[in-house]
Amino acid sequence: MSEKTIESYGKGFLVLLLPISFLIIFLVATWRIWLGVILLVLVLNIWQFYKWQQWTQQVNPMFHQLLKENQGRITPVDLAMKGNFSGETARRYLESKAAEFGARALNSEDGGKVYYFITASTLGSILDDSEPPKELPAERVAYEPSPIFAPSPPKPLVEEPEAELPPQPVEEKPTKALEKQLFFGSLIQSELAKRLNVYSSTVYKRRDDPDFPEWSRSKDPDGIAWKFSRKTKEFFPLELDEKG
Repeated sequence: MSEKTIESYGKGFLVLLLPISFLIIFLVATWRIWLGVILLVLVLNIWQFYKWQQWTQQVNPMFHQLLKENQGRITPVDLAMKGNFSGETARRYLESKAAEFGARALNSEDGGKVYYFITASTLGSILDDSEPPKELPAERVAYEPSPIFAPSPPKPLVEEPEAELPPQPVEEKPTKALEKQLFFGSLIQSELAKRLNVYSSTVYKRRDDPDFPEWSRSKDPDGIAWKFSRKTKEFFPLELDEKG
């Protein structure tokens, strides 16, 4: 190996050694500052985690109430309006609850997210809806007995239909169905949403609108207008209220 080659290797080593030496000297001189910064960041993270846990303990009752009212379906808007805090905070809270309980997050019609939490009541309603419809019994056909040497095959005779009952009034069916739903004289938000075939959050947003009775009448299968009572937090039909 020539002297020029050894000299070039030595210069290259010095080029690498000088920055490393300066870095070591800098760390030795400022290690206390870096240690203080790391400890400060660690303490801030622990404090933020502690405050978040305290805040979630306060929000949990509202979250459980909304789950019960909406049958396991909740949006960040519902939680933010209920707790009077920002939508980003509500979304972060629901994301943590969805990860904790294994809930599903689906996009709604207006572009937001809807979180579905499976509870015992929602699971029972899903199982009820999934039951197959009862099959009607097959119509019986009676055959007329014929002699052994009959020239033609027996002809099937259809049984005579039973005497038809007088037609029932059409208006009684929805009235009975409505009276069955109005067991306590009113409907809660989730029950009315199911009757109108809309999201519970939609009813919540529109319940204070002046045109809510007309809007609910257009959605109701029986054409009944509904109004919201702030005192009881329930919905009453205008027809029954006027009669009463």
